[in-house]
Parts: sequence; C-alpha cells; structure tokens
Amino acid sequence: MSSPNSTKGLHVITWGCQMNVYDSARMTDVLAPLGYRPVESPDAADMVILNTCHIRDRAAEKVFSELGRLRLVKRERADQGRDTVIAVAGCVAQAEGEEITRRAPYVDIVLGPQTYHRLPEMVARAARAGGKVIETDFPAEQKFDFLPEAITAQAVPGASAAAPGLTAFLTVQEGCDKFCSFCVVPYTRGAESSRPVASVLAEARHLVARGAREITLLGQNVNAYHGTGPDGSDWSLARLAHALAEIDGLWRIRYTTSHPRDMDDDLIAAHRDLPQLMPFLHLPVQSGSDRMLSAMNRGHTADAYRRLVDRLRAARPDLALSSDFIVGHPGETEADFEATLQLVRDIGFAQAFSFKYSPRPGTPAAGAPLRVAEFVADQRLQALQALLREQQAAFNADCVGRRAEVLFTGPGRHPGQIAGRTPWLQPIHVEGGESLIGARALVDIRAAATNSVSGALIGGARIAPSQTSEVDCLQPALEDHRA
Repeated sequence: MSSPNSTKGLHVITWGCQMNVYDSARMTDVLAPLGYRPVESPDAADMVILNTCHIRDRAAEKVFSELGRLRLVKRERADQGRDTVIAVAGCVAQAEGEEITRRAPYVDIVLGPQTYHRLPEMVARAARAGGKVIETDFPAEQKFDFLPEAITAQAVPGASAAAPGLTAFLTVQEGCDKFCSFCVVPYTRGAESSRPVASVLAEARHLVARGAREITLLGQNVNAYHGTGPDGSDWSLARLAHALAEIDGLWRIRYTTSHPRDMDDDLIAAHRDLPQLMPFLHLPVQSGSDRMLSAMNRGHTADAYRRLVDRLRAARPDLALSSDFIVGHPGETEADFEATLQLVRDIGFAQAFSFKYSPRPGTPAAGAPLRVAEFVADQRLQALQALLREQQAAFNADCVGRRAEVLFTGPGRHPGQIAGRTPWLQPIHVEGGESLIGARALVDIRAAATNSVSGALIGGARIAPSQTSEVDCLQPALEDHRA
C-alpha cells in the first residue's frame, strides 16, 4: 500500500443526474486529505469510484459491465505491485449492495448516496481488513455537516474545460416523499431533507469566490426545499433564492428538478421579481393523461399542470420550459398517449426528456398488470420525440433576430469562436476573443439549429457586474405553441 500522505490517483466515473455530478465532486473533496488526486483513466488510478444511477433502463447491468473491465485493470495493476481500490457509490449501490459484492467480489467498497462523507473511514477500513465495506444505511446525521469545504468545481455539462468553475452545482435538498409508481428514488435517496440555509449560503459564497457566476441548485424535489434559517424559521426555495441573489458576483441562479405539486406562489413570484433567476424551468409532467397521472401517483392533473404553466408565464413571460415524459407505463392506452401529445402541443417545450417505461424492482408499477407491448411503446416514444424535437427547433428558430445576454464559458469548436449559454440554457457560439470568457455580453441571435443557436456580439455590449440587461426572446414562440 502507498503511504497515507503520498499522492494517489483517483478516477471517478459518473452516471446519471446533476446530483451525481455534484456528489462525485464532493467525494473527490473528501478524499483529497488522504492524498487522492484526479487522474484521467482507471489504469493510472489507485482508486476507482463508479457513481451510479438507478433511473435508466438496465442501470445495474451497465454497472456490472464496467466492473468487469475494472476487474482486468485491478488484476494488471496487481501484477505490477500496485493496489487498486474499487468502490461503487450512488443509487445502484444503495439498491443492490449485496448483489454487487456477490457478483463482483473484487469490489472493495459499496456506499449509498447518504454516506459518502464517511468515505475516508471506509477506505481505511478496507485497507485494514482487506475485505468488503458496505455502507448503505440512511444515517441520522446530515452528511453535509461532515463534508469539507468544497474544493472541486462542479461544472455544468457542456461548459468548456477552460473555465470549469464559472457554472457550478449546489445540492440543497435530497430525497423524495412523492412515491411515484415508477420511481426508485424514495428507496435509494430516502425521505425529503433540506440543508440548513447557512450551509447553502456558505457554500454558494465559496463557489462565487472561486469564480462561479452561475449556480444550479439541485434536489430530487428541489422546490420542496424547507431549510432551517439562521433564526430557526423555515425557509422556502423562493426565500433562499432571494438570499442567494444578494451575493455579489452571482449573476445567475437555476434550480432542478421541480415537482408541480411544490410550485408555490412565492416561487412563481420569485421568477417575476429576481433577474438573477434564469427564465428556464425544468418541470416534469410525465404524462398528459389524467388516468395515467393517477396510476403514476403524480398527485396532479393535466389541466392543473396547464394552469400552473399559465401562472408561471404570466409572472415571467419569457419563461422557457423543459419536462420529462414516460410512455408505455403499465395500462397506457392509445387515448392516454394521445392526451400526452395534446398536452405537449398545448404547452410548447424548449427542451424535454422522454423515455420508455422500464420497471424498477420494488416500485409499485413493477408488478402492475396491463403491460404495454414493447413495439407499441417504441412507436409512441418515437412519435413523442419527433414532436418534441420540432418544438425545440421552433423555439430556437423563434429566437433568431432577437438579443440575449450570454455568459461565455470557453472557446468554441472553431478558431476565433467563443461559446456560452443563453438565459434559456441554449448553447451559443459567436466570433470573439477569449478575453470574454467569464464575462457576460449582449448577443444578436443570427441563426438556429435544433440544439443550439449562434449570433454576433453587439458592439460594446460587455455587461459590468452591477448591470442587468434587457432581453426580449421567447414569448412569441410560446404563444405559437398553444392550441
């Protein structure tokens, strides 16, 4: 074994949501005092962590496939006299810890998402015992109380490696109490819990001091946030957003993922009142059929979702929406699916994620009758995705000829280009110098593709930190999408 103070290589492979990206960064932070530093490949790593996600189809099998490759790496390094610790973290670890150690006995550590603050202790235990360490309980203590100050930047996917700290993730809420019929999250992440306000604000200030200009607040149901404030009172996500907006140098605030049942009046008003709160909202609906929404235990109707969107757009006319959809849930009929298509036509989405239902062991839907034939679910998914792609392309096209404030995060694909994000999370590139990276500037949007836009800098349009800009993209596109 290497000495505790020597530099050791750490390679983390992350699947799934932004919260897993955040968790991977924090696991890197907690291992840094042990001498672990990130390396580019498992071959150079003294420790490899698979941070897993149980949401997508065949998630566990993907983990075991990767573990098979890591077994060979571990064997080759052992032949060279080098040890390799293999750890499996995240939701698959939580759900299938014993199965992992049975099928992959060369795995040293299995830890759930609520226990990674104990990772240094687990590494020491594995080294001492030479055996397996499994930590998949839900400890009573808040894991965030035991984490060191964030060291690693949590860059938003798509941001340039040249400036990884400009956009950062910050987990404020974990767990879920909704128990949707298809979802494993309540069983792998536990009940809803919120970080204290002081902890969130301290981490946000630290991220901004290290260069973050946009922070995305994360939670399984982030708008269910109810953190304890400095005075002992209960703070909502809206009140937290107002406090974050007062941090000098924090230009943009986003949050994900939201539940329609937790979108209260104060949060809608925050979208109206806070220029730092970006006009892009991920608000999963899953289906447009009331019958399916009831079967999914979503707790809202399709028309309630429509009315909520109307209220949000009345408060923030330039708001762009993203959503999640599941097709082929047990019992879904053609009429149910058509209701989903109609809701999509009525609302109009700038982005969306759509999936074919796949059962998760232990969830209510896993044993439900009236399974939808695979080929039928495939056809429905293709039809839904075609409509969603049309709407995304139309949304981008409707921004052509307008101006937007862009946060530039790095160089573009071609020489002389810089890239960034619009307020509506669109990737955008313009001709410009790298001195603009890390700055905001006004851009005329000149062209659109399905997944991005491009434009030209407005002369002298760099925005000073104390300024807010006027933008005028979006509302016509949303009106055109309504039935």
